[in-house]
Amino acid sequence: MKLLITGGTTFVSKFTAEHFVRRGDEVFVLNRGSRKQVSGVKLVKTDRTQPGDHLRGGHFDAILDITAYTAEHITALLDSGVTFDDYIFISSSAVYPQTNPQPFTEDQPCGRNSVWGDYGVNKLEAERVLTERVPNAYILRPPYFYGIYENLYREAFPFDCAMQDRPFYLPGDGSMKLQFFHVSDLCRFIEILLGEHPEKRVFNVGNQDVVTVKEWVELCYRIAGKTPVFVSVDKSVPQRDYFCFYDYEYVLDVSGQSELMPDTAPPEQCLREEFLWYKDNPDSVYNRKPYMEYIDAHFVKA
Repeated sequence: MKLLITGGTTFVSKFTAEHFVRRGDEVFVLNRGSRKQVSGVKLVKTDRTQPGDHLRGGHFDAILDITAYTAEHITALLDSGVTFDDYIFISSSAVYPQTNPQPFTEDQPCGRNSVWGDYGVNKLEAERVLTERVPNAYILRPPYFYGIYENLYREAFPFDCAMQDRPFYLPGDGSMKLQFFHVSDLCRFIEILLGEHPEKRVFNVGNQDVVTVKEWVELCYRIAGKTPVFVSVDKSVPQRDYFCFYDYEYVLDVSGQSELMPDTAPPEQCLREEFLWYKDNPDSVYNRKPYMEYIDAHFVKA
């Protein structure tokens, strides 16, 4: 297939570009050329908000829009003169208000989520514009992505704590639940959508099984060859000061995805791959937060 992938140089979009190059597709990436490109792609070097004539007259079997965060991003691309057969937009589960009953389903009303704020509102507006202009577009709403090329300080944080033999400061009793989706499963699901063209257009995507934060940290430590010593932190302490997820638990109903793709990648295998990659590429995680500094200043007694 001839594919246009927005981004292509960071985490999800980079992994996706590599996946479809390996599959043998003709992959074009749309970015500003400020980072190293994936081997085998063809670069459309431009700002997606001002594409000029770089895409005019071009036709793609599918656009995989991974870097649209606002309605402007969608509008600029659709107005660029490009044509396509399929359009898949990676939106977010942040479009569901935290007051909705859980697990969140695709037919629930969407709106502002007080945890995610404008990020979710902007993703929802991007969905609205895309649906109005491309009614047959597919919209995917993931929870937390994980995998190699992760640039946020998530899995890397417990990995670092394990490698430094640090105790782990856990929110409360560690029972808060997390739901993940591996980037390889995203690519597999995109393949299914492009091959089968299901009538359903909006899909929650993610692992069927959720994990508690305690289970997640234990797994990260085990992969690093360590066993965590936990220290419980009172809920009165702002969680994001010392931990890599917000104090917000939610679960997506992914039954629609599961009908088309019953299995997802084993988390332990995927995290092990990510750990090995991270050890060789620690500087790739550039959005680091000072969790350890906070812990040392507020929790560790001299």
